[in-house]
Amino acid sequence: MKITIVSGMLGSGKTTFIQHIAADTAQKTVVLVNDFGKAGIDGELFSAAGIDSIELPSGCICCTLKIDLQTTIRKIIGDHAPEHLIIEPSGIASPSGVIDALAELELKQFTVVGIVDATEFVELYEAEMYGKFFQEQVSIADIVLINKIDLVDDDLRQKTANLVNTLNPRAITFETVRAAVNEPLPDMGHEDRTPAERAPRLCFDTLSLTLKSGVSFGSIEVFLKELSQGVFGNIVRAKALAETDKGPAKFDLVFGNISSELFNRQLSENRMVIIGETLDSKRILQEAATRWGSGMSFL
Repeated sequence: MKITIVSGMLGSGKTTFIQHIAADTAQKTVVLVNDFGKAGIDGELFSAAGIDSIELPSGCICCTLKIDLQTTIRKIIGDHAPEHLIIEPSGIASPSGVIDALAELELKQFTVVGIVDATEFVELYEAEMYGKFFQEQVSIADIVLINKIDLVDDDLRQKTANLVNTLNPRAITFETVRAAVNEPLPDMGHEDRTPAERAPRLCFDTLSLTLKSGVSFGSIEVFLKELSQGVFGNIVRAKALAETDKGPAKFDLVFGNISSELFNRQLSENRMVIIGETLDSKRILQEAATRWGSGMSFL
């Protein structure tokens, strides 16, 4: 069984990349996705693209869900027998914990793909906002995608490439737009690059809520804009799937950048996940209830 671990910071393009590689193969593929927060969203995005996926929400598979990860992998092998297993840890997880779990299962043949967002990687790294976390995510990878190069100038593009090469000169790198690699990725047996001193786990607050159907498309965009301005704490990521007055839609907030678009099928549940530091959860819940009424529920 081929195994690929896909890591990267929140919003770097992991889900989009997996959609590309799963759609472009004839191999039977299953995605094991760890969405941070009780209301998983990525699993529905994969299902909408016709990709078999298993979700492990509400926790981090590199630490608190390690036993669940191993149990789920055994079940996937027994029930689905995939030719290719893709594991997507949460964007605030290091792949080293996943590698440890695979080693205990005696699964030693895998490739680690790391994805960095060229619009923010250098700035966040130089500001040392997350200590050694970025360094570990990149240095442990076999393949690194420098994503969103269409959104940066040549100077930042080169600085990002230089930083990635400094952190991991042995990795194969690709510069990508929307995480699309226009050639087959090499199958690589992972070379053990696990650092002796591991970066501490990032500790973020999370808040999950379900929305009633028919909410205003514009009202969710306005709410995300307010989240991005730091009114409710330092929000690093928020995402939502909702049945709006314009139809099913998905929304994303990543380090202040907001995107939204209509979704291509009906939703199983309307929900939003908010991730950040020092979240004012009480105020967020009050604001959400005021805007969207009694149809709100909180997870």
